[in-house]
Amino acid sequence: MTVSRRDALWLAAGAAAVPAVARAAVPTGAIAPDDEAGWARIAALYPKMGPVTQLEHGYWGNMAAPVAEVHRANLDRLNRDSSVYARRAMRKDQAVVRDRAAQAMGVQPDEIGFCRNAAEGLQALISQFQGVADGESILWSDSDYDTSHNAMRALARNRRAQAITVPLPRAPTRDNVIAAYAEAIRNAPRLKFVLLTHGTHKSGMVVPVAEIAAIAKAAGAMVLVDCAQSFRQRPFVIPDFGADFVVLNFHKWVGAPVGVAGFWIRPGAAPMIAAAPAEPDAKPEDVQAKVHQGTLDYAPQLTLPAALDFQEQVLPVPMKLARLQYLRNRWVSQLRGLSGLEIMLGDDPRTFGAITSFRIAGHTSIADNIAITDTLFNRYNIMTVHRAGLTAGACVRVTPALFTTPAECDRLVAALKELVPQIARG
Repeated sequence: MTVSRRDALWLAAGAAAVPAVARAAVPTGAIAPDDEAGWARIAALYPKMGPVTQLEHGYWGNMAAPVAEVHRANLDRLNRDSSVYARRAMRKDQAVVRDRAAQAMGVQPDEIGFCRNAAEGLQALISQFQGVADGESILWSDSDYDTSHNAMRALARNRRAQAITVPLPRAPTRDNVIAAYAEAIRNAPRLKFVLLTHGTHKSGMVVPVAEIAAIAKAAGAMVLVDCAQSFRQRPFVIPDFGADFVVLNFHKWVGAPVGVAGFWIRPGAAPMIAAAPAEPDAKPEDVQAKVHQGTLDYAPQLTLPAALDFQEQVLPVPMKLARLQYLRNRWVSQLRGLSGLEIMLGDDPRTFGAITSFRIAGHTSIADNIAITDTLFNRYNIMTVHRAGLTAGACVRVTPALFTTPAECDRLVAALKELVPQIARG
């Protein structure tokens, strides 16, 4: 695209409206997990939660003030300059965004594409997978995302393949989860495709996907990894998994605006995923063509570099993970062993991050767990969420954020110490 001198002057003027570095002052330097004064300085960069004790931060992440400032500037520019910017300059800015995202993921820019959320990317990569045929098999677990279950079942029907679901152990550990997958993979006839979830959204288990992917690849299968809940919550880059396809969210633990996610395809593997129906002329190796974007809210994508910069400069992943595990342990350690309460994960730090779920004995239906979350909210002013789909039954998920305080975790402890005996007695 050739840009005229007039356009260049106009674009330069417009660019001044989008701050390259947000003006809000941010603290820097290492903060210990239990340094409440240090984390209070971080909390000051986030919106106040109001009267609710918010322990359901697994849906999407709050933007820090410096990121929100860039987002507002991007929204203002898109609203003001509309197609003049979109058709004459935005592609160049999007290329910068793609380069920055690829750098954070540890891969090359031409290996990634963007989507609105991880579910959308997973649907495309699963439903458009070309590498399974009549009589072959595909495999996933009960801990994977619910809409991915549906996509895998649809793929099995459309390809006349055998669908295999692996129930993960009720008390999961690295060893017994690897063993469960290994046995299922060993017994799967002509296995061609395996879905793995790195950080599960149900129990909170961090699955050892690199080890399981190696087993699946040795059996001749291609591997798709869902990192929606783990990217930038745990330290890794995409090649660490040894997978063929990876999908992740930027609006959860990266703290970008809602509406931006990404996916990666291993070099050489793109032809195994058909292009989106709206992209009939796409080259087989065109990664972005697997998800047709159309016209969308471009502000979240354009804000992504600011979110990644904020995270890397202020909240390096090891420091972030240590804080989230500290807050998780704050409530888990006080409730471990409470009669009638099942904490669904152990205390091996390799197996959890922010998320851990619980069940109350004898109350494993979806209705039961919706009622528990309603009681926590209506009686105790604590926000949690129920999760369903596990073989052993539904549960309640607890997810602190970086700005959650120990006192808020203690409120959950006090509530459950009062509530669990009441519910367990029936």
